[in-house]
Amino acid sequence: MGLLRLLVLAVLASEPGAAGGAETVGNSSEGLLEFSVGKFRYLELKKTFPEEAVLLHISSNVTFLIFQIHSQYQNTTISFSETLLPNASGTGTDKGLVFILRPEQSMCTWRLETLDPEPVQTVAILLSYSESDPIPGGCNLEFDLDIDPNIYLEYNSFETTIKFAPANLGHARDADPPLCDTETGRDSRWRLQYDVYQYFLPENDLTEEALLRHLQRMAEVPLVQANAVKVVTLTADDKTSVSFSSLREQGVIYNVIVRDPFLNTSAAYVPAHTYACSFEAGEGNCSSLGRVSTKVFFTLFALLGLFICFFGHRFWKTELFFIGFIFMGFFFYILITRLTPMKYDGNLKIFRDDAVFWVTFSCIAVLIPVVFMGCLRILSILSCGFIGSYSVVLAVDSYLYTSLSYVTLNVLKRALHVDFRRAFMNVPFQTNDFIILAVWGMLAVSGITLQIRRERGQPFFPPHPYKLWKRERERRVTNILDPSYHIPPLRERLYGRLAQIKELFQKEQPAGERTPLLL
Repeated sequence: MGLLRLLVLAVLASEPGAAGGAETVGNSSEGLLEFSVGKFRYLELKKTFPEEAVLLHISSNVTFLIFQIHSQYQNTTISFSETLLPNASGTGTDKGLVFILRPEQSMCTWRLETLDPEPVQTVAILLSYSESDPIPGGCNLEFDLDIDPNIYLEYNSFETTIKFAPANLGHARDADPPLCDTETGRDSRWRLQYDVYQYFLPENDLTEEALLRHLQRMAEVPLVQANAVKVVTLTADDKTSVSFSSLREQGVIYNVIVRDPFLNTSAAYVPAHTYACSFEAGEGNCSSLGRVSTKVFFTLFALLGLFICFFGHRFWKTELFFIGFIFMGFFFYILITRLTPMKYDGNLKIFRDDAVFWVTFSCIAVLIPVVFMGCLRILSILSCGFIGSYSVVLAVDSYLYTSLSYVTLNVLKRALHVDFRRAFMNVPFQTNDFIILAVWGMLAVSGITLQIRRERGQPFFPPHPYKLWKRERERRVTNILDPSYHIPPLRERLYGRLAQIKELFQKEQPAGERTPLLL
C-alpha cells in the first residue's frame, strides 16, 4: 500500500499545477487532499477516517512551509507521519507545523486526524516563505515541537495570556540554521521584532461559520496588518508573553508577526482564538444565557436605577441608599474575594504600577465633586442621571453582551487580581455598543433635564433629619394643646407595655363567689 501511495504521488508530481490566493475546496485523489499555497480549504474530519494532505510542485525559491488547521472547540491533530511523535505533531484547535524543505524537494505531505467522536468542521491553509523570511518558532526551547509556530493561549475570569516561541533568521535550503543564542549582534535573531495583533469577532456571534470565515483574515501577513489592531511590539529582549483582559463570550483572534527590520521581511505565526469560556462545560458554558439570579438582580437594579435617574433628588433618602449600596457592594465584593477562598467569574505602561493607577483613579473620583462643590444640587442630579442610567447598561449586559459593562468590570478586575495590571484592556466597540451608548446618553440627559426643571425654585436639599427631630421636639414642649404633648415619656411607655405583657401570663385569681348576684 505504501508503494502504491508513493507511485500515486510521483504521478501527481509529474503533472503541472498552479497556486493562487483565493479560497478553494481543493482536489482529492486516491485519498490524498491536494493543497495549493495560500488557498484556504474547508475540511470535515472524522475519527475513523484520517486524512493525508499533499502539496505538489513546490517552487525552488521556497525554503519552508507552514501548514495550519483551525476548528472552533474540537481538537484536531496534525503530524508529519502516521506515527505521532511529540516533536513532530500537534493537537489542539489552532495548530500548525513548519516544514523545512530539503534541496530539490518539490513535494511534501501531512497527516490530519481527530479523536473526537463527532465530525469536526475545520479550515486549513498552507503558506510558503523564502530564505530571507524569519522562521516563526525557530528558536523554540519551551514547547515540544522542534520548530513551533503556534501561539499558546490560556485564560481565566480575569485575563487571557498568549505565549509563543522566539523566531530565528531564515536560511537557504542547503544551509544550516543560524545558532539561536551564541551572539546578540545584528547578524543574529536578536534583531527580530514581534508585532502582536488582536482581532474581535462580531459581538454575540458564537457560530462556527463566523469563526472559520474570520480566521482567514488572520493567517497571512498582509491580511493581519489590514484587518487587526496592533497592540504592542516586542523586541528579542522582551518576554514572549502578552496578557489581555478576558472578554467572556466575545470571540477574539490573536496573531504575531515576526519582522526582520534589516531585510524588511516578515512571517506570521499560527493564529489562535478564544471566547474566554468553554463550549463543552456542563454549566456556565459559552452557549448558556447566564444565571437567572443574575438577570433578576440586575433587572431590579435597573428599575431602581431608572427611578433614581428621573426622581432621585426629590427622593433624597432613596438616592442615598442607591449610591451607598453601590459603593458598599463594591467594597465588600473586593474584600470578600481578596480575603476568602471564594472566586468569581488603559494600556499605558505607567498604569501597570498599582500605586500610580489607584492614586490616579482616586484623584479623578474626587475631582468631580470638588469641581461642583459650589452647586451641590447639580452634582446630586448629575450623579442620579449618570449612575442611574448606567444601571440599565449593566442589565442589558446580563442578557446581551456589551463592551460598556467593562467600564466598571475592569476596575473590579484590577482590584481583585494582582496580575491584571499587566493586561491590555482592549474591548470591541461595535453596532450593539453604539446603540446602547446612545440609549445610556439619552436616559442620562432626559433624567438630568427633568430633575433640574422640577427642582427649580425648590429648596436645594431636604432638611436634615436631626434638625427636623429637634424642631418637632421643641414644638411639643412649647405647645400644650398638641395631643402629642400629653404622651408619656418613652421609658414610662415601655414599662407600661411590659406590665401588660406580664398580665397575659398571670393566672386568674379565684374571686370566692361564683354564682351571679340577683337583683
